[in-house]
Amino acid sequence: MDGMSLLTITVLAVFVGFEVVSKVSSTLHTPLMSGANAIHGIILVGAIIVAGQATDPWVLAVALLAVVLATANLVGGFVVTDRMLHMFHAKKEIPRTSPAQSGPAPKADGK
Repeated sequence: MDGMSLLTITVLAVFVGFEVVSKVSSTLHTPLMSGANAIHGIILVGAIIVAGQATDPWVLAVALLAVVLATANLVGGFVVTDRMLHMFHAKKEIPRTSPAQSGPAPKADGK
């Protein structure tokens, strides 16, 4: 494929991806992020394989950059997913102590 075809496919993929993700409701966002994290894991493995087989210094540099960016994206996705899942946990109620357990009440003059 020539460069113009690759550029056209990339631009179309960006537009389609943006349209699909922007239409996702907030309820489905967490499962979508989990699926995206799995895809980023596969991308990371592919980048590592390419970096391991690279013989040209430019290919090695781009592959190592891909490994770094894929790792950052994967870790960031898990952090965001974890934070979103914590939003759905029920908050624990702090047990109240009875006045007899808490000791004498302070006096109005602070002594």
